[in-house]
Amino acid sequence: MYRWLIAAFLTAQAGSSDVVEGGLVTYSNSLKTSVLEVSSRTLASQGAVSEAVAVEMAMGALDCAEEATIAIAVTGIAGPGGGTEAKPVGTVCLCVMHGAKTPIHETVYFTGDRETVRLATVDRAFDLVLATLS
Repeated sequence: MYRWLIAAFLTAQAGSSDVVEGGLVTYSNSLKTSVLEVSSRTLASQGAVSEAVAVEMAMGALDCAEEATIAIAVTGIAGPGGGTEAKPVGTVCLCVMHGAKTPIHETVYFTGDRETVRLATVDRAFDLVLATLS
């Protein structure tokens, strides 16, 4: 959900193919493990919506895309359902990795409907990209 929005924003400008290699939407845990090599142990111990999984997703994305130097990974609960007391609707974990630099990762809690959470996630992802570049 967030991932394709991020790709849409990145590729809205003509010429974006010069700087965007691609994007992956790994919604299921099985795809996270098979494509991005997220550890099944991490998924079992932390849950899919966790900073640890977001970090492993970003690492896996950089490994998948050999030309990429920056990866953005997002996992969360946009709602309206799916939330729990520990991880309510609006919980979003993000990670941005820029090559070998230390990843920037965080958990944020957005409020609002599904669309509001999704758009706030995109904004926050780009804030983290700018932070990792500076």
